[in-house]
Amino acid sequence: MLRLAFQSGTLVISGLAELPPCLTGLAQLDPRSGIFRARACDYAAVVMALRAANIPFHDAARNYRKLDDLTWRTEITPHPHQQQALSAWINHDCRGITALPTGAGKTILAMLAIFHVRRSTLILVPTIDLLTQWCGVIERSFGITPGMLGGGAHEIREITVSTYDSALLNIEFIGDRFAFLIADECHHLPSPENRLGAAMAIAPFRLGLSATPELNAEYTAVMDDLLGGIVCEIDITELAGKILSPYQVKKIPVELSGEEFARYAQNRTVYTAFLRRWGINFARPSGWADFLIATARFPGGKEAFQAFLTQRRIARAGKAKLDAITTILTRHAGESTIIFTADNDAAYEIGRKFALPVITHHTKAAERKAFLDHFRTGTYPVLVTSKVLNEGVDVPAAAVGIVVSGSGSVREHVQRLGRILRPAAGKPQAVLYELVSINTSEESTSSRRREHRAYRYKI
Repeated sequence: MLRLAFQSGTLVISGLAELPPCLTGLAQLDPRSGIFRARACDYAAVVMALRAANIPFHDAARNYRKLDDLTWRTEITPHPHQQQALSAWINHDCRGITALPTGAGKTILAMLAIFHVRRSTLILVPTIDLLTQWCGVIERSFGITPGMLGGGAHEIREITVSTYDSALLNIEFIGDRFAFLIADECHHLPSPENRLGAAMAIAPFRLGLSATPELNAEYTAVMDDLLGGIVCEIDITELAGKILSPYQVKKIPVELSGEEFARYAQNRTVYTAFLRRWGINFARPSGWADFLIATARFPGGKEAFQAFLTQRRIARAGKAKLDAITTILTRHAGESTIIFTADNDAAYEIGRKFALPVITHHTKAAERKAFLDHFRTGTYPVLVTSKVLNEGVDVPAAAVGIVVSGSGSVREHVQRLGRILRPAAGKPQAVLYELVSINTSEESTSSRRREHRAYRYKI
């Protein structure tokens, strides 16, 4: 009889002399061992193909179990948008991606999905902060202690939370133990390393969660393959004023001083001349890599790279931006405010000038927790951060955001907007300020990152 088995992150198909036609494209002969293999993630497709062809088989691959004793410790009544997303996912055979805005309850949606499937579950997250956050939600929801992989923990349980990195190290040994795979912040999944964690698991049920799942064509194809396509997408504008706070986005143009602009123009001339000389075009996907290679290989490359950094730093952190921050903080005195920068140096400079706490990737976990706790209670009404709070951290509700600088990424800008949309008592609306140095490259950067319908919302 044909036999299925899990072996080192693959699905082994034995007990047959040749591959049945129904498995063409799913499995192939492994010349090293003389047996047929399929990707572990194609387990469900293999099983359904064999059943459809009425081919009997022994399933030794599945090592997960039903969680019939799973009960609610605190029963959840889903909001309409959460029920909409859950129903869409169930109607797509419990596979696919749900795109909900930050603050819309993606973790709660996952708890509802776990309770619906009631089978062993592996949850993948990108950061240690999210690892502990998810474990807390599981304990509060079901009254059980989940397993943990990451941050020094290595304990496998029927519901286990793992960082993407730790899953990659362990999945070839445990990929048969889970029926349900949840990928949080699933836009991280398609990277060449992270995708292996999903490909080497047999889990037939899969759920991707992201506020910003938009990716390039290659990465979108990987997500469609490993998780299923987007089955439900709910925009910020649909929930603003209901589940999320109503909000305004205000673009504040600021002008470089005469001295700053002269230095900016001088350095930008050096930088752009180098681009033209060597035919570097940032409109091409390889543009940035081409620039780095050229600066290492060609005459004037070191000077051009330094000029690039200098002109960017001047545009991102002119004195007028510090003046604008003063005006905004005065206008919103006492309101919970997050100041976002593109780099650590700018964050620390603002922190020093205004005597504010700063969170970067250098901030120790205990100190970061203390800062966030003080921000939650109002002891610290203002936090400064670089990119570390964009995602992957449970940030308390804020009313005001100030984007001092950032990349042209739509995802980054939408994530920053999402950080101020959690509703809170006494918060009539949220305001996101974007400071843009006029007559610099920041104007085009701003235009690129505002190409999202969230920025067309009006109260």
